Amino acid sequence: MEPFDIAKLASYRENNRIEAKSAKGGLPRSIWETYSAFANTYGGVILLGVKEREDGTFETVGLTPVEAEHLRQDFWNTVSNRSKVSAVLPIESEVEVLEADGGMVLAIHVPRAPRDERPVYINNDLFGGTYRRRGEGDYRCTRQEISAMLRDQGAETMDSKVLDDLTVADFNTDTVRAYRNRFRAARQGSSWTDLDDERFLRAVGAAMVSREDGKLHPTFGGLLMFGNDYDIVRECPHYFLDYQETLDPTIRWTDRVHSGDGMWSGNLFDFFFRVNRKLAESLKTPFKLDGIFRVDDTPMHKAVREALANCLFNADYHGVRGVVVRRTPDKLVFENPGDIRTGIEQMRLGGVSDPRNGLVMKMFSLIDVGERAGTGVPDVFATWANAGLPEPQIEENFGEADRTILTLMLEADTKPDNNEQISDDYEQINSSNEQITDNNEQLNGLNEQITERQRIVLRFVEKSPRATYDDMARAVGVSSATVRRDAEILIGCGLLKRVGSRKAGQWEVQRGEES
Repeated sequence: MEPFDIAKLASYRENNRIEAKSAKGGLPRSIWETYSAFANTYGGVILLGVKEREDGTFETVGLTPVEAEHLRQDFWNTVSNRSKVSAVLPIESEVEVLEADGGMVLAIHVPRAPRDERPVYINNDLFGGTYRRRGEGDYRCTRQEISAMLRDQGAETMDSKVLDDLTVADFNTDTVRAYRNRFRAARQGSSWTDLDDERFLRAVGAAMVSREDGKLHPTFGGLLMFGNDYDIVRECPHYFLDYQETLDPTIRWTDRVHSGDGMWSGNLFDFFFRVNRKLAESLKTPFKLDGIFRVDDTPMHKAVREALANCLFNADYHGVRGVVVRRTPDKLVFENPGDIRTGIEQMRLGGVSDPRNGLVMKMFSLIDVGERAGTGVPDVFATWANAGLPEPQIEENFGEADRTILTLMLEADTKPDNNEQISDDYEQINSSNEQITDNNEQLNGLNEQITERQRIVLRFVEKSPRATYDDMARAVGVSSATVRRDAEILIGCGLLKRVGSRKAGQWEVQRGEES
């Protein structure tokens, strides 16, 4: 999010990072729900002394300097009370009294809370006072969401737990053998190569000596890597790994691999290598020689391996719906339960490694799978950019099932033909045989003014006039910020109009001005 600029107040709108409150009668009670919501999501700015007009734009309510200062003092007095708020996040410089046209504004910059302080809750009520931000509103978190945040608080990663009721004899022997073979090839000359299985598994972190009985037992990470599905599910009832391949639209799955079918171990190690082979088939391999030998491992193959490994490293295996990897003719999608511990922006930037399953990452890295320096995801972005493919998309979905979704498109953006059929699986904005033409949309004279994506936005809001920016972004396949700019361009061209308030209004396509 760009720094808030009071000079641009009129251009801001309420979204998942900005909330406006009049506060003319004093500090509003709802400010604390928003404070909790911002702290538990992406952070944001709370503006006091600002109200939302019917068209969604902001205007000041005329706070005097004395009123604004009183609000500032009231905020600090209340936020410092631990019975009201569980964590004090802003610092003095992040609570500003600013002067705007028509009155003063108090801007409270609420940062995203560190994971060891999440969840941030209010009124001394963990399960009734924890909120998150979705779109332009705050919602009360479910017990499942709160439990997930509590699991992430610890300094140790969640896969470091020692499982005293299991022994290393419960590991899948074929998986252990396969891992050791790969370790031997990747770490030639390592002293661990000659260890017996128990000592080797302890060396790589798959087993530890328990403080309870002084004996060697699997770690949770070791169970995930080398165990059998039936033992893993006993520890994690919602554990599930699923690869879905849909290359023929007439067939539900052209190929599928999942952990509960009883045909294989169901652990992470075997899933990774089974699925990686299938994903590699989706990539074009240029002919390249290293001496007399063909080289089939391209940067894109490495990037896909990194995406798959990153998905497994960061999954919350206690969360619901499990890991899902989907392959279609035009894209690869990696979904894992759990939010992004470092946040989307930091994940995209790289440089900070904070895996949810540190032991799993360590064991994979010992066989040269996955980056430990926090550069894996940026490398994926760079590889896709070098290949001329659309930028990868990262999404976080909060709610009953927190999920992180990484989408890698396999085809470059192309401008659709006039008769191209445009469909969207999620929004079902067109039937399978609907043809979209410039004549039908009366956009013949606008080819030089708007893009094809903006025409798709018009068609979508015509069918879904109450769509939010997030709805539009999902339909078009871009970020909310991008689709917001598209909407502003369309409004400026006289092709789109917002009728009513931002929250209760709807979109209108201005056909009279399209021709």
